[in-house]
Amino acid sequence: MVRVIAINIPEPNEKQKLFLAAKTKHVGFGGARGGGKSWGIRTKATMLSLNYKGIKVLIVRRTYKELWNNHIEPLKASLKGIATYNKTDKVFTFLNGSMIIFGYCNNDGDLDQYQGAEYDVIFLDEATQLDESWIKKITACCRGVNGFPKRIYYTCNPGGRSHGYIKRLFVDRKYEGNEKPEEYTFIQSLVTDNKALMEADPDYVATLENLPPKLREAWLYGSWDIFEGQFFEDFIDNPEHYDDRRWTHVINPLPLESVRAMKIYRSYDFGYSKPFSCGWWGVDRDGTVYRIAELYGCTKEPNEGVKWDPNKQFAEIARIEREHPYLKGQQIIGVADPSIWEESRGKSIYRFATDNKIYFSKGDNQRIPGWMQMHYRFAFDSEGYPMMYVFNTCKAFIRTIPLQIYSETHVEDLDTDLEDHVADETRYFLMEHQIKPRIRNKETKPEFDPLDLYNEQSKRMFRRY
Repeated sequence: MVRVIAINIPEPNEKQKLFLAAKTKHVGFGGARGGGKSWGIRTKATMLSLNYKGIKVLIVRRTYKELWNNHIEPLKASLKGIATYNKTDKVFTFLNGSMIIFGYCNNDGDLDQYQGAEYDVIFLDEATQLDESWIKKITACCRGVNGFPKRIYYTCNPGGRSHGYIKRLFVDRKYEGNEKPEEYTFIQSLVTDNKALMEADPDYVATLENLPPKLREAWLYGSWDIFEGQFFEDFIDNPEHYDDRRWTHVINPLPLESVRAMKIYRSYDFGYSKPFSCGWWGVDRDGTVYRIAELYGCTKEPNEGVKWDPNKQFAEIARIEREHPYLKGQQIIGVADPSIWEESRGKSIYRFATDNKIYFSKGDNQRIPGWMQMHYRFAFDSEGYPMMYVFNTCKAFIRTIPLQIYSETHVEDLDTDLEDHVADETRYFLMEHQIKPRIRNKETKPEFDPLDLYNEQSKRMFRRY
């Protein structure tokens, strides 16, 4: 008696159909957020495993948590009665002996799990989030002598660690060494191709539409050529609106009684040969944050004869908190770079802080989510009000944030060789006060275009620097 296995697969969209039918050795799928890539991986991995006896399929993401949320948990539901899942080995095994195996790679050490392994099919989900060297070592495991045609599938969005590598292969189609052009196929998939997502979450597109221009071009329209220039292009310093707080992020300091009614926080980024940065923030009842004061300097400043060693930094921070009208007598909550707790080379920076009765919790050091929180805060609502303001006395923030540019190697990140210390301590603070992206009516526009360098308003702003 032949056992018939039935599995219900929803109708794919047109781009997903192309992905499911693709037959070249290397297939890239995606190009923008929300294009239905994870569904395509799960479906193709399932179909291959059911139709070919004894094959080994590998699905890789950067972390196990991402594997669980995007693949393992959905497959446990759809493969119930069809394949068994071994939690210890992270493997689905089908009745015909085929297997779907799950692997992650977040650092060089994670590559050990692939040592000597062989797979017939490899799916690299969100491939641009993996280092190029990791991709090459994992894909070298796509081999074997069973006669099954080996395949490697890459889902990808613009940005991430291997942006340049994936762009070269699938967008620019510039091949090197033994790479053969006929073995590479790229299927562009945008959020607008994903009808299921459009129906289930119509606000998702609106969220992407309200991102800063460069991110919008990459994440909504799938552009691979825009990660260059100013990183925080959405930061606006408009002196004409310092008092009414519309269409600007820089404002005049608020009255003392207004600030002292807020919850007060302190953020800190340590620097040894580079500057350190400490910022003080107020959070009002609506969740809007205000940078109300700051301390910024170098640990070593030989030209001025000043040495800001750790003890001096925290002694000065303590003095400011005792004497500053906004801060004295306030209960201040601190958050800092997790590296200040490091003690492998002696007394930690954090112990210098506690010697001066300055206390911190460890900040969330995720870079891209931290930068996104800054973008979300910079976004204006339909009336021109953002969720973050900077008092015009905070000169280090106002000077350094516009200087940040995109990294050439990790293109969604900023260039860490620049003066990024204010940006770092700001993201530590904002990750403690996360918000969702704001959706603004796209017909509403500011009174001037901050990216138009030729209008009179922008000329006045430019002359200030």
